Amino acid sequence: MTDQPSLQHLDVEGRAIAYRHRRGKGLTYLFLPGYASDMEGGKATAIDAYAARGGRGCLRLDYSGTGSSRGDFADGTLERWLDEVLAAIDRLAKGSVLLIGSSMGGWLALAAAMRRPDRVAGVLGLAAAPDFTDWGFSEEEKATIAATGRLERASDYDDSVMVTHRGFWESGEALRLLEAPIDFDGPVRFVHGEKDRDVPARVAARALQRLTSPDVQLRLIKNSGHRLSAPHEIAAILADLHALDQLITQKGAADR
Repeated sequence: MTDQPSLQHLDVEGRAIAYRHRRGKGLTYLFLPGYASDMEGGKATAIDAYAARGGRGCLRLDYSGTGSSRGDFADGTLERWLDEVLAAIDRLAKGSVLLIGSSMGGWLALAAAMRRPDRVAGVLGLAAAPDFTDWGFSEEEKATIAATGRLERASDYDDSVMVTHRGFWESGEALRLLEAPIDFDGPVRFVHGEKDRDVPARVAARALQRLTSPDVQLRLIKNSGHRLSAPHEIAAILADLHALDQLITQKGAADR
């Protein structure tokens, strides 16, 4: 098993953001977890191990209020977490960055790529969920969030309860991407489960259409759900990561 990089913290406007940074050469992979998730999951650690084998840099972080980062989850908003991602790009990553976003992390990856086109060389979205504050809630649920400030829903995967707070929901609505061109011209790959009940594959297809990049592809895995953590799903993710890395590296060599 690959040794884990040490846990460190980055100060972002007084918030201590936990991260693990594996140094390497060339591209830096930056992994962005999903909503209420963290950097220690199976996809994140598999990508870190892949980076180690190839001598690449890999940066993983926990948004404020999640995982090993300090703060209150109730204070988290999409805008705040995007600021933390941008701080990681600006202050921790070296050279070109390949953003890898899982679920909500895929939304953040696209938003960050639009804001740092000079640093972000490509994006890999894993069950990417842009705009889920819009299509992911019924009108009744949206009304509950507006009226009470929070919504609780039972998790489909364990006994936990998923809580959505008004601040996050309002921030997500303000940062929606799918109703206008997504202005990023680098290569983008989406990996999605055919039977994803949480984020329908049509969401990735919509993002594919909205991206201004001429090089966008969607890999659909038959019978797969949202988590994309089974061995054959991890293998598909790493295959697309490898292909993106090679494409970006070759383009960089040609540009020089």
